[in-house]
Amino acid sequence: MSTRIQSFRLGAIAATLLALALGGCSGMTHQEKSTVAGAVVGGVAGSAMTGGSTAGTLGGAAVGGVIGHQVGK
Repeated sequence: MSTRIQSFRLGAIAATLLALALGGCSGMTHQEKSTVAGAVVGGVAGSAMTGGSTAGTLGGAAVGGVIGHQVGK
C-alpha cells in the first residue's frame, strides 16, 4: 500500500475518532476534554513525525494525553 493511501487512512481514522470523542464530551470535565484533545493531537503529530508508524502514533497519543491532562488542570 502506498504511503499516500496509508496517510489518508490514518487521517480518516483520526477524524472519525475525533468526531466520536467530541460527540461524547457533553458530560466530561474540562480536564478530561483537555486530555482527549491532547491525545488526539499527539497521536496525529506522532504519526506524522514517524511516517505513520504504530509506535509513533501511540507514543504521541500517550505524551499528548499527559500534556493535555496537565494543561487542563
